[in-house]
Amino acid sequence: MDERDIVRGALQATGVVKKGLQLKAGAIAAVVFVVGLLFMGMLFPGGSAQAATCQDTGPGTSDATPISGSSGGQATGTLRQQQISYAKTIDSVAKKHQLPGRATLIALMTAMQESTLQNLNHGHLDSVGLFQQRPSMGWGSKTQIIDPKTGPEFSATSFFEGRGGNPGLIDIKNWQTLPLGTAAQKVQKSAFPGLYAGHESAMRSLAKEAGIDVDRTGTSTGSSTEGTTGTTPVTSENNNCPDSSQNAGGAGSGTFTDGKESWTLNNPRTVDQAIAWAKGQAGFNSTGLWYQRCLAFTANVYGWSFSGVHYAIDHYKVVPASMRHDGDRHPPRGALMYWDTGHRAGHIAVYLGDGKVASNDILRPGYIDVVDAGLFESKWGSKYIGWTPPVFPKAG
Repeated sequence: MDERDIVRGALQATGVVKKGLQLKAGAIAAVVFVVGLLFMGMLFPGGSAQAATCQDTGPGTSDATPISGSSGGQATGTLRQQQISYAKTIDSVAKKHQLPGRATLIALMTAMQESTLQNLNHGHLDSVGLFQQRPSMGWGSKTQIIDPKTGPEFSATSFFEGRGGNPGLIDIKNWQTLPLGTAAQKVQKSAFPGLYAGHESAMRSLAKEAGIDVDRTGTSTGSSTEGTTGTTPVTSENNNCPDSSQNAGGAGSGTFTDGKESWTLNNPRTVDQAIAWAKGQAGFNSTGLWYQRCLAFTANVYGWSFSGVHYAIDHYKVVPASMRHDGDRHPPRGALMYWDTGHRAGHIAVYLGDGKVASNDILRPGYIDVVDAGLFESKWGSKYIGWTPPVFPKAG
């Protein structure tokens, strides 16, 4: 149903149905009112995808706002404040079981990948909560997992100890010496096993902000009688792979190229990791939290918690002029594409290759989908601006 269908229905409802019928003053007033609501955006908010604002209301922006319209025990405050609150809950459970800070770090990386550290009441199939645990698979009832007061602690306990026949972190052999992402995957059994590792740097930063010591000692099984292990844990530094925050250009050791020019990047994720993460958030896997948050999503794709810029159109301007490709419709994989939507914010999306982008709102308000890059012009009437390499000068 589009606006014309709604207006047509309003006309029918007020008796203005066929040529020759006499218009009544009240009917005309009603129609004018309905049409006015349509243009003001008050009728059916979010009922159809529109090119609206794409402000980065993610964590760290000066005017960040609480996530609204979602139930399931969300903490209060900005998204960053909510993430810190849930991080502290996870760490308190780890401490309660005398687990080392490494266990907390693995759990934080897992929860960030699975739910963006949110106590979600929805997810893929019947997945819910911080760790997107499935009631049908024995992780507890939906109520237990998402309860506003006890759900986060319940979910964290399940992640560490296991539940319903599902092994927890402490059940994984040598978990304390495995690469962080590998340990997370052995608990989660995700269809995208390589995505947890990309959150290490960001979660170390969040933990520091939350006052969490991810390097504290503890036991590997949560037992007070067990001594601490003397084996050196595998980290990004000693696993023959660099810190992902220093290598974000995919092939080329941190470089990004369009075949003519090359740029050095500094994102938490490589291009390949970013594209895989974006695809992993799209379609049936989308959580529906992205309404009017295109810039926040784009920053998250590359592993940043926030872009540091309020609007997509402004982000194009903070990118160095030498990196802007005005009107060029041939971006390389991983590039950022921009549109003028006629609104203050504009729109931004991540180019996946083969003419496809990952974007919020274009098919379903609030959700991420993979679509043709040209859809913003044909559906929204937007004007294409150009593309830039995936650089975030003010991100964090």
